[in-house]
Amino acid sequence: MTLVVKIGGAAGIGGTSGTGDDALLDDLAAQALHDPGMVVVHGGSDATTRLQAVLGRPARFLESPSGQSSRRTDRLDLEAFAMATGLLNRQLVEGLLARGVKAFGCSGIDGGMVRGPRKEVVRAVENGRVRLVRDQWTGRPQFVNASLLRSLLQAECLPVLAPVIAGEAGEMLNADGDRLAASVAAALKADDLVILSNVPGLLADPDRENSLIPHLGLSDFDTIGRCARGRMRKKLLGAREALCGGVKRVILADARRDRPLSRALQGEGTVIEGRSLVTSGGGS
Repeated sequence: MTLVVKIGGAAGIGGTSGTGDDALLDDLAAQALHDPGMVVVHGGSDATTRLQAVLGRPARFLESPSGQSSRRTDRLDLEAFAMATGLLNRQLVEGLLARGVKAFGCSGIDGGMVRGPRKEVVRAVENGRVRLVRDQWTGRPQFVNASLLRSLLQAECLPVLAPVIAGEAGEMLNADGDRLAASVAAALKADDLVILSNVPGLLADPDRENSLIPHLGLSDFDTIGRCARGRMRKKLLGAREALCGGVKRVILADARRDRPLSRALQGEGTVIEGRSLVTSGGGS
């Protein structure tokens, strides 16, 4: 079994407390020791925002005409992102090593493991008008060196990837963690992609955590996608890309629970499969 796990970067998600008590790290380690075919991808949005505040460069965000939110990333913003996610990567490795896992921390740019085109200019909505935002240092993951990842897995390492990739000229770029995880899962033909965040999954009403949509298929995306707001739109986009790339199942689940990965693999959260699947509506 090949499994890719994406750990969200929002506030309140565990995994970065070093060797301390952390339910998420405990669960990741247990899964890695039981099944060596796992890759972890992590985000870093909250850590980056906090670092930018300390550096006197408050985080800025853009909203696309389709309603997707993304981080404004000029070169200095990119360097803050790389610093924050680099520390998070080391903390995850530290915690996993303490639990007996041979974690191998890296980012997509290392060895050119993940490459993609730079989106130097993006369209954003500001005060009701669409404008072009230039000098962006963001990229869309397009090529994944699956052989390099498999060599790490064959060496019984657990790859832990930070969301920094290489551009076509080798330049460092900020990548969306959900789409990076989707690209890695598709390249490895993973059985499962689990996306852990600070919500229970896809919600019929984003303001009610008890409105979970437990199942959907590719044919349901156009109908169900309207429920998503903000970051959830990117998660659904990543899920679609993973499934179209050959991943069998994507699970959107809650990282804040006890045994979050184990619960997700047992079907808790929103389970998305490539075949058409009728949704069963909101929970109670």
